[in-house]
Amino acid sequence: MITCSDAVRQLWEYLDSALDAQERERIEEHLGLCLRCCGEVEFARELRRFLRASVAADLPPEVHDRLSGFLDSMPPAGTKAEQ
Repeated sequence: MITCSDAVRQLWEYLDSALDAQERERIEEHLGLCLRCCGEVEFARELRRFLRASVAADLPPEVHDRLSGFLDSMPPAGTKAEQ
């Protein structure tokens, strides 16, 4: 079974349905046993819902600044974050 670190590292690809069937199955097996990672998935889903709903609405400046800072700190797509 994969570790929490492996599951979280692949979280966005999992939510985007961008993993092959074998990787998706490994993550789902992990999520079936790990409450912590299930919480990570639920948080990410809620964040996506919030961001989708906020696209049409103006974000308060402090939220926009925090979100921009967070996105700027993420590694470019297709690269692995340092461990």
